[in-house]
Amino acid sequence: MNVIDAIKALLDYGIARNLITADDEICARNQLMNVLHASQWETPTPTEKLPLEEILTALVDHAILQGIIEDTTSARDRFDTKLMGILTPMPREVISKFKEVYEKSPEAATDWYYQFSKDTDYVRAARIAKDLHWVYESEYGSLDITINRSKPEKDPRDIAAAKLATKVSYPACQLCIENTGFAGTVSHPARQNLRPVPMTVNGSAWYLQYSPYVYYNEHCIVFREEHIPMQIDNAVFDKLFDVLEFLPHYFIGSNADLPIVGGSILSHEHFQGGHYTFAMETAPIEEHFMLPGFENITAGIVKWPMSVIRLQSADRTTLSRACAKVLNAWRAYTDESATVFAETDGTPHNTITPIARRRGELFECDLVLRNNLTTKERPLGLYHPNPTLHHIKKENIGLIEVMGLAVLPGRLANELGTMAEMLLNGVDIKEHPEMEPHATWLNEIRARRNDIAAENANDIVKEEIGAVFAEVLADAGVFKRTPSGKEAFLKFIHTL
Repeated sequence: MNVIDAIKALLDYGIARNLITADDEICARNQLMNVLHASQWETPTPTEKLPLEEILTALVDHAILQGIIEDTTSARDRFDTKLMGILTPMPREVISKFKEVYEKSPEAATDWYYQFSKDTDYVRAARIAKDLHWVYESEYGSLDITINRSKPEKDPRDIAAAKLATKVSYPACQLCIENTGFAGTVSHPARQNLRPVPMTVNGSAWYLQYSPYVYYNEHCIVFREEHIPMQIDNAVFDKLFDVLEFLPHYFIGSNADLPIVGGSILSHEHFQGGHYTFAMETAPIEEHFMLPGFENITAGIVKWPMSVIRLQSADRTTLSRACAKVLNAWRAYTDESATVFAETDGTPHNTITPIARRRGELFECDLVLRNNLTTKERPLGLYHPNPTLHHIKKENIGLIEVMGLAVLPGRLANELGTMAEMLLNGVDIKEHPEMEPHATWLNEIRARRNDIAAENANDIVKEEIGAVFAEVLADAGVFKRTPSGKEAFLKFIHTL
């Protein structure tokens, strides 16, 4: 496909997806020609409608051949985002459209906005489709297992260029509103096609957008306009409930605010949510208790591998105060016999991962107790995946994993077939030295299971990876699901 045909195909795509109109076509064409160094316009060759990914690949390849950009992962991503930015309506248009559709219903508004985010390729649907997904049926419900192949790996040339690049502090982070329309750098993604939607949370300016690497349906980010650090305090519950008032069909949650148990970006206050039901949401309360002073609140311990308290009420104000009571009690709680310390040498360790949702007229909040204590034997965190499981999952257990969705590294995608082969034929590290981290685990599976056959080896690998994720969640639980762990959990409950 020559550059003229590819430009025309992109323009036709933009018109078909209502990103531009026929009145915009010539203006958009000229902008694309300028960016692509195309000086002459010729009558395009009529072609069948092509997928957006194919069109963009053709245009990026042209740019590389013309010496407009280098052939690196970062340069390719920045350039195709620049092209899509030409087709993306201005913020005022997007905000106006969202408000218009929102008058019909919040769900209609997010349906439109999510589709818009995919149409502009901000949500890279073609890449996300490459992720692997399956379900592991655990005693706690259906755990979602994903292997992330949509996030591109770092190109060594990009890493080298980033080291040489002049350090800038604009935007301050990848969650700042200043990312709207930003061209990007070798170390900061381009966002010409990003159009956040404003909202008010607890009297402050916040914005709604979607994650470019969607891990579940309508995976959204709600972020504060002001660049301030993550903080789990009494006000966080009112903020979460404000979001639910605005988007009652979504769940909304926050990563914890401490290293190890927190998310990847602690420098900017934000929440994550979406239109999806996780296993945690369907997990039942296995032990109810009364919260003194809040007798109208339904309270209980959730049947989940981590330590979760669920509070529920139709009165969001009372519920917020009840959640704050639990948070403050947990912040200050120490039980040496259970290896729980509120702080050591002035460093705090206790916090929560809060997740809120609506159940009809009720507001519901799950408070997941977290602790980031480290020891000499467990420098990555005592309540962190056991080192024996790091061959599958080593990274922090953040909000998404807490709720029952494993986000596993892309390296595993290329290893699944070899794992199945080694289960069938024996674990020979000489033939597959790259599989050495998995060797002990694979040998244990072979010794334990007598049902391994050619027709089910792949399914067994996936099942066993799911079982590892369930163990990972249990490792992240402060109070283990043992008789002594349950007793220690109730000991904390009795202090409330």
